[in-house]
Amino acid sequence: MKLKQRFWKIARWFIALFFFMLICRLIYGYVATDIIASSDYASDFFSSVENIRKNYASEKKLSRTDVGVQANIASSQKYEKTATVKTKSTQFDKDAVTIKNTTKDFEGVIQYEQNTGNKGTREIHLLIGINPEKFDNFYTVIQGIGKINSTEITKIDKTNEYRQLNAKKASLEKTLLSLNELRSRGGAINDYVSLHDKILEIETRLQELGVELGNFDAENEFCTIRFSLFEGAAKKGISFLSRLKTATEWTIQYYSILAISLVCISLSVFIILLIIDRLKILSTLTKTS
Repeated sequence: MKLKQRFWKIARWFIALFFFMLICRLIYGYVATDIIASSDYASDFFSSVENIRKNYASEKKLSRTDVGVQANIASSQKYEKTATVKTKSTQFDKDAVTIKNTTKDFEGVIQYEQNTGNKGTREIHLLIGINPEKFDNFYTVIQGIGKINSTEITKIDKTNEYRQLNAKKASLEKTLLSLNELRSRGGAINDYVSLHDKILEIETRLQELGVELGNFDAENEFCTIRFSLFEGAAKKGISFLSRLKTATEWTIQYYSILAISLVCISLSVFIILLIIDRLKILSTLTKTS
């Protein structure tokens, strides 16, 4: 009777271990599927593309009834607003045309376009500049194209950067004016050549600053939409029965390996203990003799 009770006690532990492994495998199946699905579009295509034009916009000016100082501050506030939309479509050609027509309807500008892949696995990536006042409506409309996988909006204040660029420009202009005055006075040829090179260097830096500041001009003000369209059907969800079947097969396989390993370890320990016990008996007999 005691042997039977001991057997069922051990069997309960083995049964509990089996169901514990089964439940853990089921949970892993759900978690791993979510991780794989989210990683399909985890990489940001546009982050790997350099030299893409930056778009900036200004906050709306305060009304005339507001304090003049506040109006000046508000009118100089600059920001960069970017929306990232990743979507998948079974009607790739149709949706590619739709996004371009929608951009025209909202008077947007396609500033960058990249097409990759073969039929069945095609991708199109568009960098769209859109008027800040139309940004929210445009962002809402394009979410109806294909099946949305992910969306994101970021807004970064660029006021300090804008002011620093203006300050650098003013400083360089003053330096350039001083150097031109020195050049008009004449002097040694070596000094004149060195002065000429310095003037050219400052003029080049002013031109570069002019390009950067040009992005902040009112006529160039846009918000950015990063739109990525991937061809293919959306992945179907995995049924519970399918997950249970996979989890059961995995559990039986690894449970068998674990059980056989435990039996082998137990036999090995038993044999070692038996050998030790026999050695003790032999040593005892040798001492008595």
